[in-house]
Amino acid sequence: MAFSFDELTKKAKDMAAVAADKAKDAAELAKVNVAIAGEQREMDKNYRTIGEWFVSEYEGEIPDAVRDLVEAVSASKAKIAELEASKPVREEPVETPEGERACPICGAVSDSKFCPHCGAPME
Repeated sequence: MAFSFDELTKKAKDMAAVAADKAKDAAELAKVNVAIAGEQREMDKNYRTIGEWFVSEYEGEIPDAVRDLVEAVSASKAKIAELEASKPVREEPVETPEGERACPICGAVSDSKFCPHCGAPME
């Protein structure tokens, strides 16, 4: 049973069409997944804002159902403040080559917008 060149060409075109359809479907799925993730981030941000408002508005009247969570948030804020205060202070400026900056967090030198070592924004 021999295949002709035309049959082989037709099969290749059919396979290419299927591959293109699958790629299109994958791209559409990725686009939808990115949109969903964006909406979830927005929803999380709004929930966080509601929670912050609630805690500040009803500071002395926190219901028992959320009292433990509010206390945990307060403990975390205190720990963050403690950690911020314990950061070492750089006394001498870091000399950097022209066009480069020193990271305000870890001191690594780079010309990028974000530190390649710790990921902090480079001011």
